[in-house]
Amino acid sequence: MAGPLPLGDPAPADGRLPDGILIDPDVDFGVYLHVPFCRVRCGYCDFNTYTSSELRGARQDEYADTLLREIALGREVLADAGELRPARTVFFGGGTPTLLPAGDLGRMLDGVRDAFGLADGAEVTVEANPDTVTPAVVRELAASGVNRMSIGMQSSVPHVLAALDRTHTPSNVRTAVDAARDAGLDVSVDLIYGAPGETLADWEASLDAALALESDHISAYALIIEDGTKLARQIKRGEVPVPDDDLQADMYELADAKLGAAGFEWYEVSNWARNERHRSRHNLAYWRSSDWWGFGPGAHSHVGGLRWWNVKHPAAYAQRLALGESPAAGRETPDADARALERVLLESRIREGLAIESLGADARRNVAGLVADGLVDGAAAIRGRVVLTLRGRLLADAVVRALTE
Repeated sequence: MAGPLPLGDPAPADGRLPDGILIDPDVDFGVYLHVPFCRVRCGYCDFNTYTSSELRGARQDEYADTLLREIALGREVLADAGELRPARTVFFGGGTPTLLPAGDLGRMLDGVRDAFGLADGAEVTVEANPDTVTPAVVRELAASGVNRMSIGMQSSVPHVLAALDRTHTPSNVRTAVDAARDAGLDVSVDLIYGAPGETLADWEASLDAALALESDHISAYALIIEDGTKLARQIKRGEVPVPDDDLQADMYELADAKLGAAGFEWYEVSNWARNERHRSRHNLAYWRSSDWWGFGPGAHSHVGGLRWWNVKHPAAYAQRLALGESPAAGRETPDADARALERVLLESRIREGLAIESLGADARRNVAGLVADGLVDGAAAIRGRVVLTLRGRLLADAVVRALTE
């Protein structure tokens, strides 16, 4: 389970937005649907997820109906605050959304469609563990309106999958990708690099296997050791080594080189797509600070500059909604300084970069030094944008510090 929720102001039981929050009808609106169930907890994961032994009274077979209550509440709250906007993206995340029956996911999507509408060409993504994907499941999801599947491959090397506590086999990934392709879905695969015992050769094998799948999109994330996870405890006890930063940097450079040679272009530090059409529009909405409502236990939302987050446990979430109350645990409205910091953190990560004119005077003066250090693209800076070079992507935290201190 994830760490504690952030501190913030109390959220009202009716979920109403505070006075002064203005909804801009021209800002894109997205929906995140959190499914917090997993068969097995992976040792590195700190997401808000629960195995069957951790549910304490919450029921998977009632979850879709519970979440539909929050969708109804969300429609009421947003309609009261201003003009409703159709969802341009919908993302089922988790957890393992495909642990639920495809029909339940379809009903949840229908709830979004009925409450807000779906924009023409809306991107609708379902995350999936390869173990839970069958042709029949994917066909049913496609029939409900899902048009994109993000498959948790992580690695093609058995001992690396074991180190990450992943239960699927490499062959299951191919089966899942083929099923999604046959149903007409766009396909993304997720990789993780830097696992205990993983070598550069192992990582290259995983990259080659991912490219052989001919997916539309590949995400590659460095393994991060999160406090409270099984892996963090193993490292503390000396059972496994701490990830090697230099090796992870080599792995990132190898990924960028191989993916680029195969026709993929980076559009965010950890994400590559075959072309602009195949970029994850839902995740881009986060990086661009668009509006979204996160439905489900522990989900976070952002509308009109207001942020809020739901109670974490599925049982507490269900209890609130059964009483007709909002599941929101707290909320906040970041001030101008916090918004400026967040803008640098997020927009500097994407290919379009960050507008130099949005920075303070000291930060603008630092851009020339970042160009000289090879961290920021000089031609882009002349055009008024901070765009990271390959070296800058490896040292993105240093760039952010230079632009915010």
